[in-house]
Amino acid sequence: MSFVSEFKEFAMKGNVVDLAVGVIIGAAFGKIVSAFVDGVVMPLLGLLIGGVDFSKMGILLKAGDPAAVPPIPDLVLAYGAFIQTVFDFTIVALAIFIAIKAMNKLKRKEEVAPAPAAPSNQEVLLGEIRDLLKQK
Repeated sequence: MSFVSEFKEFAMKGNVVDLAVGVIIGAAFGKIVSAFVDGVVMPLLGLLIGGVDFSKMGILLKAGDPAAVPPIPDLVLAYGAFIQTVFDFTIVALAIFIAIKAMNKLKRKEEVAPAPAAPSNQEVLLGEIRDLLKQK
């Protein structure tokens, strides 16, 4: 088997394609969650604790020099961005947990095998005949 055909077989397996789709959807979902956290959750949280804008929170470690060539920016420890990232992660983790929990619940319903059907009248009669023949 040639290298190209082996690679084609590997790349076309369901797991690889499913993984690729999952990564693409995950990236898009991450952007949605980031927009939700940045635009909805953090402003509401900031309002609840006194109008704080988390994205601008930080500690100035060293002042920059805008007159220098090239300009030197301020050195800031931006812990507000970290707090937003933690909220992003928490919301993504919660959404994934809920999705997996729902999928597991659906799987459990599928795994329950249907009860065997009741035997037909013909099968019941054949069973009775068999039992009568055994008694003789």
